[in-house]
Amino acid sequence: MSRIETPKAIRGTQDMLGDASRRFHHVAATFERVRRLYGFSRIEVPVFEATAVFARSLGETTDVVSKEMYTFEDRGGDSLTLRPEFTAGIARAYLTEGWQQHAPLKVATHGPLFRYERPQKGRFRQFHQLDAEVIGAAEPAADVELLVLADQLLRELGVADGVTLQLNTLGDAETRDAWRTALVAHFEANRDALSEESLDRLGRNPLRILDSKDPRDRPVADAAPAIDNFMSTEAGAFFEAVTRGLDAAGVAWTRNSRLVRGLDYYRHTAFEFVTDRLGAQGTVLGGGRYDGLIEALGGPHTPAVGWAAGIERLAMLVDAPAEEQVTVAVVPMGAAAEAAAAGLIATLRRAGIASNMAYKGNMKRRMQKADDWGARYAVILGEDELARGEAGLKDLRAGTQRQLPIDALAEAIGR
Repeated sequence: MSRIETPKAIRGTQDMLGDASRRFHHVAATFERVRRLYGFSRIEVPVFEATAVFARSLGETTDVVSKEMYTFEDRGGDSLTLRPEFTAGIARAYLTEGWQQHAPLKVATHGPLFRYERPQKGRFRQFHQLDAEVIGAAEPAADVELLVLADQLLRELGVADGVTLQLNTLGDAETRDAWRTALVAHFEANRDALSEESLDRLGRNPLRILDSKDPRDRPVADAAPAIDNFMSTEAGAFFEAVTRGLDAAGVAWTRNSRLVRGLDYYRHTAFEFVTDRLGAQGTVLGGGRYDGLIEALGGPHTPAVGWAAGIERLAMLVDAPAEEQVTVAVVPMGAAAEAAAAGLIATLRRAGIASNMAYKGNMKRRMQKADDWGARYAVILGEDELARGEAGLKDLRAGTQRQLPIDALAEAIGR
């Protein structure tokens, strides 16, 4: 008889238990707590969308769209794509679900995303992100609030030390157009020195040459014209308002004039929180203002700003939380006590008391399980106690034990 081969996990995916799972959910739980402090509503959006949603929002020529998306044709013949990021789907929902009536809309979510790329440290094909967006607010105060939220999240996770907020402005449309023209002229004049990838970007996404990692490109990129030379008065005032707000909130930042976003709908603020603790993949949270995205999806001009953070990357930086422990271990002895214990443990749990019970074993083994779970108390239920309507409540730290009526256990433990 041939041996059945056990299926393997898909490359670039992960199974989590123990420390890894606790780190992951600690990041998500901290995000949920902090976003409530800032009044960001929790939303959910589909895990797949019409392919056009991402093609139009991310750009047909970007690597994400051309190389990395999981796209498939469903049985109805429609082209669908597993979401590679959150913002496009949220913008689509804003348009199709009538969320405009709530503008300015502050929303947050987290969940899985999918990109077909080479798996490496902190990067997976199914990965998870936190996401926060403000849609319908043109004021720099929205940018400040999102950045302060991000800073508080990193502080509460205990990873703020060694993380630097790098900040830049992409200006308004007037600023960006003038800067782009100057950049193209500069790169065209030095095209012989550029890498093949940057020559390809020159025709379709010239701003991305500025953050090229290829050493051949660095001298040309470093000598490129700075955006400040083309800044309009209005764009300069916007950036100054953002930096003043960060200073007032006590959020440290550093200017990175080479921090860019290649797509034309990005405006004004661009930012990344960067650490040196994750090697080359140093960005743990990033975002910016995308005032033209909803217009690119067929909606009216709608200002918006947002950020995303990789849960896996943040989880690599946090200390693993302590393993969850139960308050009570129920230890039944005998068949009648086993049956009664099912009702007792249900009562304790309904009273909000974390409780557990081994499925089998003698008293010694069950008490060992109580120690393994880190239980504070053991409720010992034998047939003699059951006949009297009582149970033994043992304080596993103090080593003391007393008899209590079964129906008084929940109240006694709660106290």
